[in-house]
Amino acid sequence: MLDKEIILSHSLVPRHEVLAKEDADEVLKKYGITRDMLPKIYESDAVVKVIDAKKGDMLKITRRSPTAGESVYYRLVV
Repeated sequence: MLDKEIILSHSLVPRHEVLAKEDADEVLKKYGITRDMLPKIYESDAVVKVIDAKKGDMLKITRRSPTAGESVYYRLVV
């Protein structure tokens, strides 16, 4: 059993959010890409499991960086 609190609060785990369909469509339009062009993340990933993301969901991952401040990445759950 995965402990949600431990996984999500770990210092090396960035914030993961499941995007609503409308928000995901906006991101794709903004960057002129299709869903299959996104980097992938497996449904078996621990964070994907604890946030209850499903195949086909788009995730917004926000990472903190001492040099860049915050960086946003998008992944497709497969």
